[in-house]
Amino acid sequence: MFRIKAILKPDYERYEGVRPINIYLLRLLFLLVVVFVASDAWSAILKHEGQWDHVKAAAVCMWAAYSVLSIFGLINPLKWLPIVMFEIFYKIIWLVIVAYPLWSTNRLAGSPAEEMTHAFVWVILPIVAMPWAYAFRTYVWPSTKSTARIRS
Repeated sequence: MFRIKAILKPDYERYEGVRPINIYLLRLLFLLVVVFVASDAWSAILKHEGQWDHVKAAAVCMWAAYSVLSIFGLINPLKWLPIVMFEIFYKIIWLVIVAYPLWSTNRLAGSPAEEMTHAFVWVILPIVAMPWAYAFRTYVWPSTKSTARIRS
């Protein structure tokens, strides 16, 4: 039986204290990356002819790798949270240093950055899906027990 309260309560046994709704949202996020980012990145790689612009090639390769690694995120979303963190931070940084200055001076519309801005404003989805308490507890301020495990 599907119960709303059950997906909103932390599940300490299965998901290390993360609410099941976050697990479902993370899996959805990873699935969206696999479907949409993979198709764009891999078709750009496979259909490309001639020499690459080295900066564009780096971005396309990063997105292709991200889409492949997201397959693992579908299976075990908590172990692959650093990829989601990376996505959140690079998109926010790009929005702040590229899109915001253009938008604030009314130069974003019609600019080469406009299409990327439309894609990157969806960063709100990984921000909402991220189990922030777990991420801080695991990656930012790990307990002495997990630090001891890492050292050994």
